[in-house]
Amino acid sequence: MSQVVSAVYKNGHFIPLTPVPGLRDDQPVELRITPSRKQPHRLSRFVGVIGQDEADELTGIIAEEFEKVNPDEW
Repeated sequence: MSQVVSAVYKNGHFIPLTPVPGLRDDQPVELRITPSRKQPHRLSRFVGVIGQDEADELTGIIAEEFEKVNPDEW
């Protein structure tokens, strides 16, 4: 069975970005490494920049300033 699995290389290990169906833990595999040509989303560098407390504070400020925050409208 051959399949393409997207992964990241971190601290000397390949980490799949999604579960790999059909493999059991500790099963040997062969890897063919092809660096991805996909460009990261231009906003991905901001992921995790603020914590939950800061996000809650910003939501509160928005609610006060605009009187209503409806997450379904974002």
